[in-house]
Amino acid sequence: MRSLVKGAAVRAPRKNNIIAEAVAPASLPVNSVFVGDSIAHLASLPAESVDLVFADPPYNLQLGGELKRPDESRVDAVNDSWDQFESFQAYDAFTRAWLLAVRRVMKPTATIFVIGSYHNIFRVGALLQDLGFWILNDIIWRKSNPMPNFRGRRFTNAHETLIWAARDENAKGYTFNYETLKGGNEDVQVRSDWLIPLCTGHERLKDEQGRKVHPTQKPEALLARVMLSASKPGDVILDPFFGSGTTGAVAKRLRRNFIGIEREESYAQAARARIDAVEPLPEEALVAPPSAREAPRVAFSALVERGLVEPGAELTDAKGRFRAVVRADGTIALAHEEPAAGVQKVGSIHRMGAMAQGAQACNGWTFWHVEQEGRRHPIDELRARLRAELGLAGG
Repeated sequence: MRSLVKGAAVRAPRKNNIIAEAVAPASLPVNSVFVGDSIAHLASLPAESVDLVFADPPYNLQLGGELKRPDESRVDAVNDSWDQFESFQAYDAFTRAWLLAVRRVMKPTATIFVIGSYHNIFRVGALLQDLGFWILNDIIWRKSNPMPNFRGRRFTNAHETLIWAARDENAKGYTFNYETLKGGNEDVQVRSDWLIPLCTGHERLKDEQGRKVHPTQKPEALLARVMLSASKPGDVILDPFFGSGTTGAVAKRLRRNFIGIEREESYAQAARARIDAVEPLPEEALVAPPSAREAPRVAFSALVERGLVEPGAELTDAKGRFRAVVRADGTIALAHEEPAAGVQKVGSIHRMGAMAQGAQACNGWTFWHVEQEGRRHPIDELRARLRAELGLAGG
């Protein structure tokens, strides 16, 4: 299948191994940059072989001519042939083709991030849904230093949109490092609006004349957040529009594997040189704790059996509004309340936490607290201590 982008003819494929070690199957050409048509190269990859896709496709900006500042100086905007399409229909056909090719190589647990602007992202989003992808989030990359609107006829374009999607509606087991992200964000859930500056300074690749090597080079901080959110060390990250190699550089630094496809030889060469200069971070800087779902199960009764919580001990919520008494069998009984007719006041830490609040569900591990050594702390801390004593992963 040929690309519908107008421009240079497809060149012969070429690969360059950047990292010697790889955890992916031998048939998968990890840590390589291919030059040529992305759809053709995607067809050569094994099915269901990649863990995460980051796609920065042509935006089809539809610039009618040169963009100039008020002083008539020329703005270094995107006017390359690879971003030009004959019509919206041609762009849609191109988008459908590469999305289908990408979907074939995604593992059932893989996800994809596609970034775009108002010129293209809505068309991409509709096609993602048409083809069976399941949208998980749309993320706003808010630029702290956007390019101004020189003509003064529109709002400043201060953001781009990323769509994060699973391979299909029933996808399970995809990676989302929720606890790690929250831990690095002052224990607050990470929002879907990301404030990250444009790529500037020493990070911006320039040629010998001081000109930008690539007009739409993405900041490494953006790719780092994507990978830290939705991948693990050793995973294979696919970028079918590799450009200046930001995906590869960040993947190598974060000890992920990558596969890059780029149609322009000059961009591929710059990307290879950039990635060669990257040093991976120490492994201990990247090891993430398992999520709560991955951690081995420890029952509340085990805490009672081990003496970490004594039978008869009083549990309260964080503010001391609700109280319960620990029973020898690991259940708890709500204290100082008259039971409603036919309602049992004794049960699990979860059921009793929900009953105390009049809620449908409750995480008893974080709701109930116990006072020990003059301090009130959640019983989840005792569970973490028991896991450590037993040599189990998690916390």
